[in-house]
Amino acid sequence: MKSIVIAISTVLFFAACTVSCAQESPYNNEDFSIQNVKVTHNSDLAVTVWEISVSGKAGNTTPKTAGQLDGAPVLGYVFPTTLKPTDVGFSMTDGIVALALTSHPDFDDTPLWDENADQIFNNDGIIWHPHWVVLHKDERVAGGLSVKQIRKDDKTVVLPPTNPGMPMYMDSPGYPVVTKNNTIKVIVPDYRMNHKTDFSYDGVAAFMKVNTSKKNLPMLGVYEVFSVASGNLSLPYKVH
Repeated sequence: MKSIVIAISTVLFFAACTVSCAQESPYNNEDFSIQNVKVTHNSDLAVTVWEISVSGKAGNTTPKTAGQLDGAPVLGYVFPTTLKPTDVGFSMTDGIVALALTSHPDFDDTPLWDENADQIFNNDGIIWHPHWVVLHKDERVAGGLSVKQIRKDDKTVVLPPTNPGMPMYMDSPGYPVVTKNNTIKVIVPDYRMNHKTDFSYDGVAAFMKVNTSKKNLPMLGVYEVFSVASGNLSLPYKVH
């Protein structure tokens, strides 16, 4: 795990430097400039509260629609962690387990949840919502990372029953996400992550994109890193 963290942190550090210096992205604004990241355990309620604070208004900027799944933009506030894949319902695999809070208007990958409460379950991808993912180093994309893919016929891979059916290490757990002023928060019950409350983490704001047509690119890759809480993705923060 330590070697994986070092390799990925190096990639993300240079990706964040490149994007921050270039200032080219229309999404690279204060809404994704991370000022603080925090995970707090509430033992009375047996939950952890995960939060990212930015210099702008958290969750205020959402992606512009592409009109199709291929090339669909995804924005995310991401918590890379030292949790194991098995802690959140995946089979064991190399990579970094991350909790990603995402928005994407072109598709809905939370088929079990109705985030906008309109009794339609497939129209609310733009509403900020959580995913567990496994990230790995991927030099095919500018951000240097992608969500780890799987073969659909690989019977050795285990995904949580709440996964959205995509061939990736991805879950749609349905935890509540709240945006208020400069902070975005998500609440995770202890039992949904193997009662792990002693782990390290970091905070990342990033732009991702879906690919369904190009075999030489990942299905969901990180193309831009706007900010990293620690500055170098060293995962220095601990649960309080």
